[in-house]
Amino acid sequence: MPTDTFWVHQPYDVKLAFLRRLQRMVWQDFYEHGARPQQKPPHGTDWETWLILAGRGFGKTRSGSEWVWRQAEEYGTDSRGALIAPTAADVRDVMVEGESGVLACSPPDFRPTYEPSKRRLTYPGGAQQFLYSADEPDRLRGPQHHYGWIDELAAMKRGQEMWDMFSLGLRLPGVLPPRALITTTPKPYRWLRDIMGEASTITTGGSTYENLDNLAPTFRKRILARYEGTRLGRQELHAELLEDVEGALWSLSMFDAARMADVPPLGRIVVAVDPAVTSGPDSDETGIIVAGTVLGSVPTEFAVLADRSGRYSPQTWGELAGRTADEYGADAIVAETNQGGDLVKATLALAAPWARYKPVHARDSKRVRAEPVAALYEQGRVHHVGALPLLEDQMTTWVPDQGKSPDRVDALVWAVTDLANSDVPKARRVRT
Repeated sequence: MPTDTFWVHQPYDVKLAFLRRLQRMVWQDFYEHGARPQQKPPHGTDWETWLILAGRGFGKTRSGSEWVWRQAEEYGTDSRGALIAPTAADVRDVMVEGESGVLACSPPDFRPTYEPSKRRLTYPGGAQQFLYSADEPDRLRGPQHHYGWIDELAAMKRGQEMWDMFSLGLRLPGVLPPRALITTTPKPYRWLRDIMGEASTITTGGSTYENLDNLAPTFRKRILARYEGTRLGRQELHAELLEDVEGALWSLSMFDAARMADVPPLGRIVVAVDPAVTSGPDSDETGIIVAGTVLGSVPTEFAVLADRSGRYSPQTWGELAGRTADEYGADAIVAETNQGGDLVKATLALAAPWARYKPVHARDSKRVRAEPVAALYEQGRVHHVGALPLLEDQMTTWVPDQGKSPDRVDALVWAVTDLANSDVPKARRVRT
């Protein structure tokens, strides 16, 4: 019988089943042939944790979504999975509803039903996945799971506690052994190293550059140019698990633990300047840092708002300091006068005559001045608003009494010291 005649005489349900199988094959092949080897699950069953340690934009979310719907299918109708992110919004907006989330990546015939109020995905056939926020690790104390996907583990404020609670509930028997997928950019946490060191962990990953063809040109131009060559870029773009520099007063984990996404309500705001007296290609940079006191904080906390440091002529840094003070409504420009005190005063008087000028003179060593500020960071009382990569690079690599003078660090220390030595924060002055 000719093939076309055979097809014509098949019942509707047989045709539909065939087309669905064909659609599934095309759907799966599209990802499996397009995915890079580092995005594909390990072979075999003798592993418990698959760790994708990769840079921003690598494709971690797509890898996780593709893996997790397949687990729902492989483990079967009564299986229970977990999806965990740093916050409830991250679970919803990235893991479930995002452009590379589970709903977008699941095949049409196996797309789950999302019930936000129940924090649950239910697949055709009955397999379920439950959504958790790492802000509430105790919610993982009772539930049991066959498998789970944890996104941005190293970005979780209570990451180790969450991982412990989840691991203790990863114990349901099934057609496959219990297993977990972790997708994250690296952070220098000991517990993350412990996970990597487990014999049952398989680690894959790579850098942001491996997925550039799928990223916006503006991202390549703006983000890569800004962070490439910095310590933060090595971590966030190249996925290097950095070691803390022995003897440094700061570590990246200090910044990440207290980092703020938005500017909080502020009291006093200052612009601190550590001026360079020359401006040649080999000259020191002029450190220019903006910081403020967080209103209502007890004990007092501080927010570092901007780093405008660079290699400038005296006139240029004076004008920049003035514009920056005007932009942020700073009530004072704090400037070190150890080198060219009269020049510093004259430069700022010309560039920002409206701003209050506070000269400071360094009598103690850089270590002595920096250690009290580093202690405030250790207490979680100094917050960086957003990423300040060049400042953070200098802070985490500068070892007191060694190497080149840290201009950005000097300006930061002057800013926080001035704020910490102030009286009770006053209401923020608004320029008119």
